[in-house]
Amino acid sequence: MLHDLSPSTLTWDEVDPAGHPFDVEGAEKVVRSLGPARAVPSRPDVSYGDPGWETWAHEVSSSWADAMSYALIEYYGPWASGWRWARDEGDFDGGPVDSWCCPHDSMTTPEETLAKVVASLREWRAWLEELAACFEAHPLDQLTVADDPLLWEMGARRLILKVSDRTGCGSGWYGHCRQVLTWFLSRWDVTPDVAEDLVRQAVGGRFNSWFEPDPAVVADVADRLASSLSAARSTEPSKQEPQGPDRIPQWLALRDAAPWHECPQADAAQPTPPPRDGAVEDIRTFDAGISPARAEGLLAALQLVRTDAALGRPLSFELLRTWQQQVLGTPEPPGFRTASAYAKRGRERYGLAPDTRARFDACPSDAFEPGLPLTARAARAYLDVCYFHPFADGNARAAFLALVYVLARADITLGNVRLLRRVTFQVDSPEDPLVLARYIDVHLRDNRRTAHDS
Repeated sequence: MLHDLSPSTLTWDEVDPAGHPFDVEGAEKVVRSLGPARAVPSRPDVSYGDPGWETWAHEVSSSWADAMSYALIEYYGPWASGWRWARDEGDFDGGPVDSWCCPHDSMTTPEETLAKVVASLREWRAWLEELAACFEAHPLDQLTVADDPLLWEMGARRLILKVSDRTGCGSGWYGHCRQVLTWFLSRWDVTPDVAEDLVRQAVGGRFNSWFEPDPAVVADVADRLASSLSAARSTEPSKQEPQGPDRIPQWLALRDAAPWHECPQADAAQPTPPPRDGAVEDIRTFDAGISPARAEGLLAALQLVRTDAALGRPLSFELLRTWQQQVLGTPEPPGFRTASAYAKRGRERYGLAPDTRARFDACPSDAFEPGLPLTARAARAYLDVCYFHPFADGNARAAFLALVYVLARADITLGNVRLLRRVTFQVDSPEDPLVLARYIDVHLRDNRRTAHDS
Protein backbone atom coordinates (compact mmCIF):
# COMPACT_ATOMS: atom_id res chain seq x y z
CA MET A 1 0.00 0.00 0.00
CA LEU A 2 1.29 3.45 -0.93
CA HIS A 3 0.05 6.96 -0.42
CA ASP A 4 -1.43 8.00 -3.76
CA LEU A 5 0.50 11.29 -3.76
CA SER A 6 3.83 9.91 -2.54
CA PRO A 7 6.91 11.05 -4.49
CA SER A 8 8.77 7.87 -3.53
CA THR A 9 7.46 6.05 -6.62
CA LEU A 10 8.39 8.74 -9.15
CA THR A 11 10.50 7.61 -12.11
CA TRP A 12 13.17 9.61 -13.89
CA ASP A 13 10.93 10.09 -16.91
CA GLU A 14 8.38 11.69 -14.60
CA VAL A 15 10.83 14.12 -12.94
CA ASP A 16 13.48 14.80 -15.60
CA PRO A 17 13.58 18.62 -15.86
CA ALA A 18 14.40 18.35 -19.55
CA GLY A 19 10.94 16.95 -20.20
CA HIS A 20 8.97 19.15 -17.82
CA PRO A 21 9.32 22.93 -18.25
CA PHE A 22 9.05 25.05 -15.12
CA ASP A 23 8.96 28.83 -14.76
CA VAL A 24 10.55 29.57 -11.38
CA GLU A 25 9.37 33.17 -11.32
CA GLY A 26 5.85 32.23 -12.34
CA ALA A 27 5.44 29.53 -9.68
CA GLU A 28 3.89 31.86 -7.11
CA LYS A 29 1.21 33.01 -9.54
CA VAL A 30 0.42 29.42 -10.45
CA VAL A 31 0.14 28.26 -6.83
CA ARG A 32 -2.15 31.16 -5.94
CA SER A 33 -4.36 30.43 -8.96
CA LEU A 34 -5.10 26.85 -7.92
CA GLY A 35 -8.31 25.86 -6.16
CA PRO A 36 -6.77 24.99 -2.77
CA ALA A 37 -5.20 28.45 -2.55
CA ARG A 38 -8.67 29.94 -2.24
CA ALA A 39 -9.51 27.92 0.87
CA VAL A 40 -6.39 27.62 3.03
CA PRO A 41 -7.36 26.61 6.58
CA SER A 42 -5.77 28.69 9.33
CA ARG A 43 -4.22 27.08 12.36
CA PRO A 44 -6.75 27.23 15.22
CA ASP A 45 -5.93 29.29 18.27
CA VAL A 46 -6.11 26.38 20.71
CA SER A 47 -3.55 24.38 22.68
CA TYR A 48 -1.89 21.26 21.28
CA GLY A 49 -3.90 18.94 23.53
CA ASP A 50 -7.27 20.39 22.56
CA PRO A 51 -9.53 18.07 20.50
CA GLY A 52 -10.00 20.90 18.01
CA TRP A 53 -6.27 20.99 17.41
CA GLU A 54 -6.10 17.24 16.81
CA THR A 55 -8.93 17.40 14.28
CA TRP A 56 -7.31 20.28 12.43
CA ALA A 57 -3.79 18.84 12.49
CA HIS A 58 -4.61 15.31 11.42
CA GLU A 59 -7.63 15.80 9.18
CA VAL A 60 -8.37 19.33 7.99
CA SER A 61 -4.81 20.48 7.28
CA SER A 62 -3.67 17.12 5.88
CA SER A 63 -6.61 16.99 3.48
CA TRP A 64 -5.81 20.51 2.33
CA ALA A 65 -2.16 19.60 1.70
CA ASP A 66 -3.32 16.57 -0.29
CA ALA A 67 -5.61 18.81 -2.33
CA MET A 68 -2.72 21.17 -3.07
CA SER A 69 -0.55 18.23 -4.16
CA TYR A 70 -3.32 17.01 -6.44
CA ALA A 71 -3.74 20.47 -7.98
CA LEU A 72 0.01 20.91 -8.53
CA ILE A 73 0.23 17.50 -10.18
CA GLU A 74 -2.68 18.39 -12.44
CA TYR A 75 -0.93 21.60 -13.50
CA TYR A 76 2.74 20.60 -13.67
CA GLY A 77 2.75 16.80 -13.83
CA PRO A 78 3.66 14.05 -11.33
CA TRP A 79 7.07 15.53 -10.54
CA ALA A 80 5.43 18.32 -8.52
CA SER A 81 4.32 15.86 -5.82
CA GLY A 82 7.80 16.15 -4.32
CA TRP A 83 7.15 19.63 -2.91
CA ARG A 84 6.15 18.01 0.43
CA TRP A 85 9.04 15.56 0.63
CA ALA A 86 10.57 17.01 3.75
CA ARG A 87 13.60 15.89 5.65
CA ASP A 88 13.22 13.44 8.52
CA GLU A 89 9.70 12.52 9.66
CA GLY A 90 7.59 14.89 7.60
CA ASP A 91 4.72 14.01 5.29
CA PHE A 92 6.94 11.40 3.64
CA ASP A 93 10.09 10.05 5.25
CA GLY A 94 13.59 11.09 4.27
CA GLY A 95 13.20 13.74 1.59
CA PRO A 96 15.40 16.65 0.49
CA VAL A 97 13.02 19.61 1.13
CA ASP A 98 13.68 22.07 3.97
CA SER A 99 10.96 24.63 3.31
CA TRP A 100 8.12 22.31 4.34
CA CYS A 101 7.75 19.82 7.17
CA CYS A 102 4.13 18.72 7.44
CA PRO A 103 0.70 20.38 7.76
CA HIS A 104 0.92 20.01 11.54
CA ASP A 105 3.96 22.32 11.74
CA SER A 106 4.10 24.18 8.42
CA MET A 107 0.56 25.53 8.09
CA THR A 108 -0.11 28.76 9.97
CA THR A 109 -1.88 31.67 8.27
CA PRO A 110 -3.03 31.36 4.64
CA GLU A 111 -0.37 33.79 3.41
CA GLU A 112 2.46 32.07 5.24
CA THR A 113 1.27 28.64 4.15
CA LEU A 114 1.10 29.56 0.46
CA ALA A 115 4.57 31.14 0.67
CA LYS A 116 5.90 27.85 2.04
CA VAL A 117 4.25 25.89 -0.75
CA VAL A 118 5.92 28.10 -3.36
CA ALA A 119 9.30 27.90 -1.64
CA SER A 120 9.05 24.13 -1.29
CA LEU A 121 8.07 23.63 -4.93
CA ARG A 122 11.01 25.75 -6.07
CA GLU A 123 13.37 23.93 -3.73
CA TRP A 124 12.26 20.51 -4.98
CA ARG A 125 12.64 21.61 -8.59
CA ALA A 126 16.11 23.01 -7.93
CA TRP A 127 17.10 19.65 -6.43
CA LEU A 128 15.92 17.81 -9.54
CA GLU A 129 17.90 20.17 -11.74
CA GLU A 130 20.98 19.68 -9.56
CA LEU A 131 20.65 15.91 -9.93
CA ALA A 132 20.18 16.19 -13.70
CA ALA A 133 23.39 18.20 -13.96
CA CYS A 134 25.22 15.57 -11.92
CA PHE A 135 23.90 12.79 -14.14
CA GLU A 136 25.12 14.60 -17.26
CA ALA A 137 28.55 15.07 -15.70
CA HIS A 138 28.93 11.29 -15.37
CA PRO A 139 27.80 9.73 -18.66
CA LEU A 140 27.03 6.07 -18.27
CA ASP A 141 27.51 4.69 -21.76
CA GLN A 142 28.69 1.17 -22.46
CA LEU A 143 32.23 2.32 -23.31
CA THR A 144 32.63 4.24 -20.06
CA VAL A 145 31.46 1.35 -17.91
CA ALA A 146 33.60 -1.22 -19.71
CA ASP A 147 36.82 0.79 -20.18
CA ASP A 148 36.87 3.10 -17.18
CA PRO A 149 34.52 1.89 -14.41
CA LEU A 150 36.27 4.22 -11.98
CA LEU A 151 34.48 7.19 -13.57
CA TRP A 152 31.14 5.49 -12.93
CA GLU A 153 32.10 4.63 -9.37
CA MET A 154 32.99 8.29 -8.78
CA GLY A 155 29.59 9.37 -10.08
CA ALA A 156 27.71 6.89 -7.91
CA ARG A 157 29.73 7.83 -4.85
CA ARG A 158 29.10 11.51 -5.49
CA LEU A 159 25.34 10.93 -5.75
CA ILE A 160 25.19 8.93 -2.51
CA LEU A 161 27.05 11.64 -0.63
CA LYS A 162 24.95 14.37 -2.26
CA VAL A 163 21.70 12.69 -1.14
CA SER A 164 22.99 11.99 2.36
CA ASP A 165 23.98 15.63 2.73
CA ARG A 166 20.73 16.99 1.30
CA THR A 167 18.48 14.77 3.41
CA GLY A 168 20.61 15.10 6.54
CA CYS A 169 20.61 11.28 6.86
CA GLY A 170 17.35 11.54 8.76
CA SER A 171 14.47 9.09 8.99
CA GLY A 172 14.26 6.92 5.86
CA TRP A 173 16.80 8.95 3.84
CA TYR A 174 18.10 5.79 2.18
CA GLY A 175 14.82 5.37 0.27
CA HIS A 176 15.43 8.55 -1.69
CA CYS A 177 19.09 7.57 -2.09
CA ARG A 178 18.08 4.32 -3.79
CA GLN A 179 15.63 6.26 -5.92
CA VAL A 180 18.29 8.73 -7.07
CA LEU A 181 20.69 5.92 -8.01
CA THR A 182 17.87 4.26 -9.93
CA TRP A 183 17.17 7.55 -11.70
CA PHE A 184 20.85 7.78 -12.63
CA LEU A 185 20.79 4.38 -14.29
CA SER A 186 17.46 5.15 -15.97
CA ARG A 187 18.88 8.39 -17.38
CA TRP A 188 21.48 6.31 -19.20
CA ASP A 189 18.95 3.89 -20.67
CA VAL A 190 18.94 1.11 -18.11
CA THR A 191 15.30 -0.02 -17.91
CA PRO A 192 13.67 1.00 -14.61
CA ASP A 193 13.02 -2.54 -13.34
CA VAL A 194 16.62 -3.61 -14.02
CA ALA A 195 17.94 -0.38 -12.49
CA GLU A 196 15.86 -0.83 -9.35
CA ASP A 197 17.05 -4.41 -8.93
CA LEU A 198 20.71 -3.47 -9.39
CA VAL A 199 20.45 -0.71 -6.80
CA ARG A 200 18.61 -2.92 -4.34
CA GLN A 201 21.27 -5.62 -4.57
CA ALA A 202 24.15 -3.15 -4.30
CA VAL A 203 22.78 -1.21 -1.31
CA GLY A 204 21.54 -4.32 0.47
CA GLY A 205 20.05 -2.56 3.49
CA ARG A 206 23.41 -1.12 4.60
CA PHE A 207 22.22 2.48 4.92
CA ASN A 208 20.27 3.35 8.07
CA SER A 209 18.08 6.17 9.36
CA TRP A 210 19.83 8.83 11.45
CA PHE A 211 23.31 7.58 10.51
CA GLU A 212 25.71 9.06 7.99
CA PRO A 213 26.88 6.31 5.62
CA ASP A 214 30.32 4.89 6.31
CA PRO A 215 32.79 5.93 3.55
CA ALA A 216 33.85 2.31 3.06
CA VAL A 217 30.23 1.24 2.58
CA VAL A 218 29.64 4.09 0.10
CA ALA A 219 32.68 2.99 -1.89
CA ASP A 220 31.57 -0.63 -1.84
CA VAL A 221 28.04 0.19 -3.00
CA ALA A 222 29.45 2.23 -5.89
CA ASP A 223 31.86 -0.57 -6.77
CA ARG A 224 29.10 -3.19 -6.71
CA LEU A 225 26.94 -1.13 -9.03
CA ALA A 226 29.80 -0.58 -11.47
CA SER A 227 30.79 -4.24 -11.54
CA SER A 228 27.22 -5.49 -12.01
CA LEU A 229 26.10 -2.93 -14.57
CA SER A 230 28.02 -4.24 -17.59
CA ALA A 231 26.76 -7.80 -17.13
CA ALA A 232 23.22 -6.57 -16.55
CA ARG A 233 23.27 -4.55 -19.75
CA SER A 234 24.44 -7.51 -21.79
CA THR A 235 21.38 -9.51 -20.73
CA GLU A 236 18.87 -6.67 -20.58
CA PRO A 237 15.84 -7.04 -22.88
CA SER A 238 15.95 -4.79 -25.91
CA LYS A 239 12.63 -3.27 -24.93
CA GLN A 240 9.88 -3.73 -22.40
CA GLU A 241 6.43 -5.07 -23.07
CA PRO A 242 4.76 -1.97 -24.53
CA GLN A 243 1.52 -2.31 -22.62
CA GLY A 244 2.41 -4.35 -19.56
CA PRO A 245 0.42 -7.34 -18.32
CA ASP A 246 -3.30 -7.24 -17.78
CA ARG A 247 -3.76 -6.94 -14.01
CA ILE A 248 -7.36 -8.16 -13.87
CA PRO A 249 -6.53 -11.90 -13.98
CA GLN A 250 -3.89 -11.25 -11.32
CA TRP A 251 -6.47 -9.57 -9.10
CA LEU A 252 -9.01 -12.35 -9.58
CA ALA A 253 -6.41 -14.93 -8.56
CA LEU A 254 -5.52 -12.89 -5.48
CA ARG A 255 -9.22 -12.36 -4.73
CA ASP A 256 -9.78 -16.12 -4.67
CA ALA A 257 -6.65 -16.84 -2.61
CA ALA A 258 -6.78 -13.98 -0.08
CA PRO A 259 -7.50 -15.11 3.51
CA TRP A 260 -10.59 -12.94 3.85
CA HIS A 261 -11.75 -14.80 6.95
CA GLU A 262 -8.62 -13.58 8.74
CA CYS A 263 -9.73 -9.97 8.41
CA PRO A 264 -10.71 -8.24 11.67
CA GLN A 265 -14.09 -9.37 12.93
CA ALA A 266 -15.45 -5.88 13.50
CA ASP A 267 -18.46 -5.40 15.69
CA ALA A 268 -20.88 -3.92 13.20
CA ALA A 269 -23.17 -2.53 15.88
CA GLN A 270 -23.19 1.25 15.96
CA PRO A 271 -25.39 2.41 18.84
CA THR A 272 -25.15 6.08 17.91
CA PRO A 273 -23.80 7.77 14.81
CA PRO A 274 -20.47 9.59 15.21
CA PRO A 275 -20.61 13.35 15.85
CA ARG A 276 -19.15 14.01 12.41
CA ASP A 277 -19.54 12.35 9.03
CA GLY A 278 -15.98 11.56 8.00
CA ALA A 279 -16.79 11.11 4.31
CA VAL A 280 -18.62 14.42 4.08
CA GLU A 281 -15.89 16.29 5.97
CA ASP A 282 -13.14 14.85 3.78
CA ILE A 283 -15.00 15.76 0.60
CA ARG A 284 -15.57 19.31 1.87
CA THR A 285 -11.87 19.67 2.68
CA PHE A 286 -10.03 17.73 -0.03
CA ASP A 287 -12.35 17.63 -3.04
CA ALA A 288 -13.74 21.12 -2.54
CA GLY A 289 -10.16 22.39 -2.40
CA ILE A 290 -9.59 20.97 -5.87
CA SER A 291 -12.90 22.08 -7.33
CA PRO A 292 -16.29 23.03 -5.83
CA ALA A 293 -18.00 21.16 -8.69
CA ARG A 294 -16.04 17.99 -7.90
CA ALA A 295 -17.13 18.18 -4.26
CA GLU A 296 -20.77 18.85 -5.16
CA GLY A 297 -20.83 15.84 -7.46
CA LEU A 298 -19.27 13.52 -4.90
CA LEU A 299 -21.57 14.75 -2.13
CA ALA A 300 -24.59 14.15 -4.36
CA ALA A 301 -23.33 10.64 -5.12
CA LEU A 302 -22.75 9.99 -1.41
CA GLN A 303 -26.35 10.95 -0.67
CA LEU A 304 -27.52 8.47 -3.30
CA VAL A 305 -25.27 5.81 -1.79
CA ARG A 306 -26.88 6.26 1.61
CA THR A 307 -30.40 6.27 0.13
CA ASP A 308 -29.74 3.10 -1.86
CA ALA A 309 -28.26 1.41 1.22
CA ALA A 310 -31.35 2.22 3.26
CA LEU A 311 -33.46 0.63 0.51
CA GLY A 312 -31.27 -2.49 0.56
CA ARG A 313 -30.48 -2.45 -3.15
CA PRO A 314 -27.93 -5.02 -4.31
CA LEU A 315 -24.48 -3.73 -5.24
CA SER A 316 -24.07 -3.93 -9.01
CA PHE A 317 -22.53 -2.09 -11.93
CA GLU A 318 -25.91 -0.53 -12.68
CA LEU A 319 -25.99 0.94 -9.18
CA LEU A 320 -22.39 2.12 -9.43
CA ARG A 321 -23.06 3.95 -12.68
CA THR A 322 -25.97 5.90 -11.18
CA TRP A 323 -23.59 7.17 -8.51
CA GLN A 324 -20.89 7.83 -11.09
CA GLN A 325 -23.25 10.04 -13.06
CA GLN A 326 -23.26 12.39 -10.06
CA VAL A 327 -19.51 12.04 -9.52
CA LEU A 328 -18.68 13.02 -13.10
CA GLY A 329 -21.65 15.31 -13.73
CA THR A 330 -22.61 13.53 -16.97
CA PRO A 331 -26.05 13.80 -18.63
CA GLU A 332 -26.49 10.01 -18.49
CA PRO A 333 -25.01 7.28 -16.32
CA PRO A 334 -21.62 6.38 -17.84
CA GLY A 335 -21.19 2.95 -19.42
CA PHE A 336 -18.43 0.42 -18.96
CA ARG A 337 -15.14 1.60 -20.41
CA THR A 338 -14.45 0.71 -24.04
CA ALA A 339 -10.65 0.43 -23.96
CA SER A 340 -7.84 -0.72 -21.68
CA ALA A 341 -7.45 1.39 -18.56
CA TYR A 342 -4.25 2.54 -16.87
CA ALA A 343 -3.47 3.55 -13.30
CA LYS A 344 -0.51 4.42 -11.09
CA ARG A 345 0.81 6.83 -13.71
CA GLY A 346 0.51 4.24 -16.44
CA ARG A 347 2.38 1.46 -14.65
CA GLU A 348 -0.66 -0.81 -14.27
CA ARG A 349 -2.91 -1.83 -17.14
CA TYR A 350 -6.41 -3.25 -16.83
CA GLY A 351 -7.31 -4.94 -20.08
CA LEU A 352 -10.57 -5.21 -21.94
CA ALA A 353 -11.66 -8.63 -23.17
CA PRO A 354 -15.07 -9.85 -24.35
CA ASP A 355 -15.84 -11.19 -20.86
CA THR A 356 -14.38 -8.34 -18.76
CA ARG A 357 -17.77 -6.77 -18.06
CA ALA A 358 -19.30 -10.15 -17.15
CA ARG A 359 -16.41 -10.97 -14.83
CA PHE A 360 -16.85 -7.63 -13.09
CA ASP A 361 -20.60 -8.14 -12.76
CA ALA A 362 -19.94 -11.38 -10.89
CA CYS A 363 -17.86 -9.67 -8.21
CA PRO A 364 -20.22 -7.26 -6.39
CA SER A 365 -22.79 -10.01 -5.95
CA ASP A 366 -20.81 -11.44 -3.00
CA ALA A 367 -20.44 -8.10 -1.21
CA PHE A 368 -22.86 -9.36 1.42
CA GLU A 369 -21.64 -12.94 1.67
CA PRO A 370 -22.85 -14.41 4.98
CA GLY A 371 -20.17 -15.27 7.50
CA LEU A 372 -17.47 -13.03 5.99
CA PRO A 373 -16.23 -10.16 8.19
CA LEU A 374 -17.64 -6.75 7.35
CA THR A 375 -14.11 -5.37 6.97
CA ALA A 376 -13.34 -8.05 4.37
CA ARG A 377 -16.50 -7.41 2.36
CA ALA A 378 -15.96 -3.65 2.31
CA ALA A 379 -12.28 -4.02 1.36
CA ARG A 380 -13.07 -6.49 -1.40
CA ALA A 381 -15.75 -4.27 -2.93
CA TYR A 382 -13.29 -1.37 -2.94
CA LEU A 383 -10.53 -3.39 -4.61
CA ASP A 384 -12.90 -4.88 -7.19
CA VAL A 385 -13.56 -1.39 -8.51
CA CYS A 386 -9.88 -0.41 -8.29
CA TYR A 387 -8.60 -3.37 -10.28
CA PHE A 388 -11.37 -3.59 -12.88
CA HIS A 389 -11.40 0.19 -13.40
CA PRO A 390 -14.90 0.00 -14.91
CA PHE A 391 -15.22 3.69 -15.79
CA ALA A 392 -13.26 5.95 -18.09
CA ASP A 393 -12.72 8.38 -15.20
CA GLY A 394 -13.25 8.70 -11.45
CA ASN A 395 -12.55 5.09 -10.46
CA ALA A 396 -10.89 5.95 -7.13
CA ARG A 397 -14.02 7.84 -6.10
CA ALA A 398 -16.20 4.98 -7.33
CA ALA A 399 -14.18 2.50 -5.24
CA PHE A 400 -14.55 4.67 -2.15
CA LEU A 401 -18.32 4.90 -2.67
CA ALA A 402 -18.55 1.11 -3.01
CA LEU A 403 -16.78 0.74 0.34
CA VAL A 404 -19.05 3.31 1.97
CA TYR A 405 -22.07 1.49 0.57
CA VAL A 406 -21.13 -1.85 2.13
CA LEU A 407 -20.72 -0.13 5.50
CA ALA A 408 -23.94 1.84 5.05
CA ARG A 409 -25.87 -1.39 4.50
CA ALA A 410 -24.72 -2.27 8.04
CA ASP A 411 -25.95 1.14 9.27
CA ILE A 412 -22.40 2.43 9.75
CA THR A 413 -21.16 5.93 9.08
CA LEU A 414 -17.46 6.43 9.67
CA GLY A 415 -16.40 9.46 11.68
CA ASN A 416 -13.06 9.49 9.88
CA VAL A 417 -11.85 8.21 6.50
CA ARG A 418 -8.25 9.42 6.48
CA LEU A 419 -6.84 5.91 5.90
CA LEU A 420 -9.22 5.11 3.05
CA ARG A 421 -8.65 7.88 0.52
CA ARG A 422 -5.59 8.94 -1.48
CA VAL A 423 -4.02 5.53 -0.99
CA THR A 424 -2.81 3.13 -3.66
CA PHE A 425 -2.88 -0.64 -3.40
CA GLN A 426 -0.67 -2.93 -5.45
CA VAL A 427 -2.20 -5.98 -7.10
CA ASP A 428 1.14 -7.77 -6.80
CA SER A 429 1.21 -7.21 -3.02
CA PRO A 430 -0.79 -10.13 -1.57
CA GLU A 431 -0.90 -8.52 1.87
CA ASP A 432 -2.71 -5.38 0.67
CA PRO A 433 -6.30 -6.72 0.94
CA LEU A 434 -5.78 -7.43 4.65
CA VAL A 435 -4.04 -4.09 5.11
CA LEU A 436 -7.11 -2.30 3.74
CA ALA A 437 -9.40 -4.40 5.96
CA ARG A 438 -7.32 -3.44 8.99
CA TYR A 439 -7.59 0.23 8.05
CA ILE A 440 -11.35 -0.07 7.92
CA ASP A 441 -11.26 -1.74 11.32
CA VAL A 442 -9.19 1.14 12.72
CA HIS A 443 -11.93 3.58 11.76
CA LEU A 444 -14.65 1.31 13.12
CA ARG A 445 -12.82 1.18 16.45
CA ASP A 446 -12.52 4.98 16.36
CA ASN A 447 -16.30 5.09 16.04
CA ARG A 448 -16.77 2.93 19.11
CA ARG A 449 -14.28 4.94 21.16
CA THR A 450 -16.00 8.16 20.21
CA ALA A 451 -19.38 6.74 21.18
CA HIS A 452 -17.97 5.52 24.50
CA ASP A 453 -16.32 8.86 25.31
CA SER A 454 -19.49 10.80 24.56
